[in-house]
Amino acid sequence: MRSLTSDPISDSLEPLESDVVDGRTRPTTVAILTLYLFLLMAIPADLVFSPLGGAGRPANLFALLVFVMYLGFWLRPSSFLDRGRQPIRLVGVLFTCAMVASYASANRYLLPLLEKNSADRGLIYMFGWLGILLLAADGTESVVALRTVLRRQVFGTTAVALLGIVEFISGINADNYIRLPGLIAQAPVTDLIVRGGLNRVYSTTSQPIEFGAVIVMTIPFALHQARFSSPEKRVVRGLQVAVLGLAAPLSVSRSAILGLIAVAIVLLPSWSKKERRAAYIFMAAGFAVFFVLVPSLITTLADLFVNISSDSSAQSRTKAITMSWSYISQHPWLGHGFSTFLPQTYFFVDDQYVSSTIETGFIGLLALIMLFVTGWAVARKARRGSVDAEGRHLAQCLAASVAAAAISFSDYDALAFSMATGLTFLVLGCCGAYWRLESRGRFQAHVRS
Repeated sequence: MRSLTSDPISDSLEPLESDVVDGRTRPTTVAILTLYLFLLMAIPADLVFSPLGGAGRPANLFALLVFVMYLGFWLRPSSFLDRGRQPIRLVGVLFTCAMVASYASANRYLLPLLEKNSADRGLIYMFGWLGILLLAADGTESVVALRTVLRRQVFGTTAVALLGIVEFISGINADNYIRLPGLIAQAPVTDLIVRGGLNRVYSTTSQPIEFGAVIVMTIPFALHQARFSSPEKRVVRGLQVAVLGLAAPLSVSRSAILGLIAVAIVLLPSWSKKERRAAYIFMAAGFAVFFVLVPSLITTLADLFVNISSDSSAQSRTKAITMSWSYISQHPWLGHGFSTFLPQTYFFVDDQYVSSTIETGFIGLLALIMLFVTGWAVARKARRGSVDAEGRHLAQCLAASVAAAAISFSDYDALAFSMATGLTFLVLGCCGAYWRLESRGRFQAHVRS
């Protein structure tokens, strides 16, 4: 049995008794998910294996392999996967079934080549995301393993954030310099997007809104680690929170600010008065830093909300939503076809809920909403069942991350962006894992009593 004070890195490398099957050491869930996080965050989103085109992103191909591995483990009754009741597994499978049904419905007709290829690619991505969700939900062996995965997510996202800060200061797009053997850029590298005279950074993500979404989804876990870290690690954990907090506004997007507000609304009421005061001081200090060093950032972000009626991006979204209803009415239940509503053929929607309604109908929209509702519900249920402050706070942070992801989906076509969507499915899987581990702990305690 692993000690709660043992080193998490050695925990993931040294096999447990449960990691050995038929005398052979199997890869742990922590190791698999760590490799996925590395591929997802360290390799720029535009780099692909050239023979596979848009489907050739290393992280997505590895996620598809994870799905195949999961099926193989599931078919073995003696495997390590938990086969008990799991709400996240159920809604994840139902969501995938809705996507497959939409894909099948669209293929009843002859699709244009671009849409056909995009639909095939979308299905590959979908099974990969499902594999990550299922492995996290059913394969995470312990709360220690879960915390290790989340700690590595924070580490990877901090690296992404640091690169984004460098981009903001230098004005240089890092994608110009990150190239790997065997991979090619799917699209020509361009200069950073500018809004209000400010560089909108995106680091290794695909665009600034995705950058902000990735940062905001991870901030709750960074806060959790800082709040419950040992004294010798408190400075490092605090610096991670500071880096993520400073990087989030650099996307210069409404969704990042709304995500931060959602995280604050979910987390702050669960803290003590002393901790809330410290949080307010930290936020005021961050505001002061931006006001002194980059005052135009404050005014630009304020304009995004105060002058939203005259903002070009808001007007574009409003127009897109109005235009969307004619397409929704054509195929209201299963939609136009998953991943077939291409911006280059039709128009940018910039709202995943509307995009899902167009592509997968009201059935697909309901399935997407159920993903977030179930993730929130199981995280909150795990919180109510936790017997210690750290466990309750971790569950609340999982709920905050789900809330931030759900809000960000309303500001861009999230399922077209692999890093933010991959993290979303990973976090949902972690919600299911924590609910399962907490439920098992309560059941075992009840049996012993």
